[in-house]
Amino acid sequence: MPAAKPRRVQVTLDTELAAAVAELGTGKPRSRTVRDLAVRGAEAIREERGSREEAFAFLRRITTGDDNRYDFSISAQLHAER
Repeated sequence: MPAAKPRRVQVTLDTELAAAVAELGTGKPRSRTVRDLAVRGAEAIREERGSREEAFAFLRRITTGDDNRYDFSISAQLHAER
């Protein structure tokens, strides 16, 4: 039985995508450039989500008292000086 072919996705080449493809796709087929942009974009979104989750976890630890590296008195002083 032959291997299944990868499925295709239709993408509209709007102004923003066309600019990105023109800037980054020098010498490569357009479809390869779009694929590379999608894969790298997914990696960036994944990292952004991870960073956000880490930040929320840190804030939760502060609010529960599990992390004492945040000094509320200094924060209050800085806000008062604004």
